[in-house]
Amino acid sequence: MHPQQLRVLVAIRDRGSLTGAAHELGYGVPTIAHHLASLERHFKVQLVERDRRGARLTPLGAVLVAEAEEILVRLDQAERVVTTQRDRGLSTIRVGTFASIGSQLLPRAIRLLRERVQVQVEVVEAEPTEVVQLLRAGELNAGLIYDSADDPAFATPELEVAVLLEEPYQVLMARDSPFAVGSEIDLRALADADWICSRDENETSDRVLRRACHAVGIKPRVLMRTDDLSMIHGLVAEGLGCTLTTQAALDTRFAVEVRPAIQDLGLRRTSFVRRATVVPRAVDELRHILAGLLPRDTPGV
Repeated sequence: MHPQQLRVLVAIRDRGSLTGAAHELGYGVPTIAHHLASLERHFKVQLVERDRRGARLTPLGAVLVAEAEEILVRLDQAERVVTTQRDRGLSTIRVGTFASIGSQLLPRAIRLLRERVQVQVEVVEAEPTEVVQLLRAGELNAGLIYDSADDPAFATPELEVAVLLEEPYQVLMARDSPFAVGSEIDLRALADADWICSRDENETSDRVLRRACHAVGIKPRVLMRTDDLSMIHGLVAEGLGCTLTTQAALDTRFAVEVRPAIQDLGLRRTSFVRRATVVPRAVDELRHILAGLLPRDTPGV
């Protein structure tokens, strides 16, 4: 069924004949008759009664016209909205991000982007593994993710990855922890500590922790799995556990400290990722803006 068939039926009601409808819509009478016949075949019912005096709707035809008018109004409105946004270059992009960097960089980046490009931005909060899954499924246009510079997790031909920031992993602990006093900490001293880990044990921070602990002969004991930054900081501040993080992810509202480990924990690499296909101009513009918000001497920029 085509919207024009509905317009034909409305015109027949308004003009009282096929000839009048043809005149109103700028068609020939055979075209009007063709559209009407197609509509009646679709619904398998007679919609118009014709005689020498003209044409009038059957009861079912009147029911259909009442619905058709609402449909046509909605279609016309949708066409105007799409046309206006098209002419203004307005589009919508969906960006996935993990919480720590997303909350610091994205709000300002989105504001700057909208000053340059007519665009709407929808933000989806998710950990890197899920961001990449959504990208591959076509549900996101771009994302902010992290992985380890020594153990890249998302390097595939279908994704284009631009490194924005590299910073060392450190141990997050309570400010009043005896281990927070020194400049560095030996993971072996935390053999009996509890750890707060990611919901997904395959996330980079979990892999880094397991690898580093295995190297010194200990197994991290998991207190809780969560991606809620406030929950993580709260648990650590109360001395209930430790976690791996970076300086950029530190929430200074909590009584916590970060300390580097004697062992090499590697670098957390924050990257802007998009599908390696044609994307809206706003996606690449957002990448340039994000890179510009970071210090010029930041590794990876």
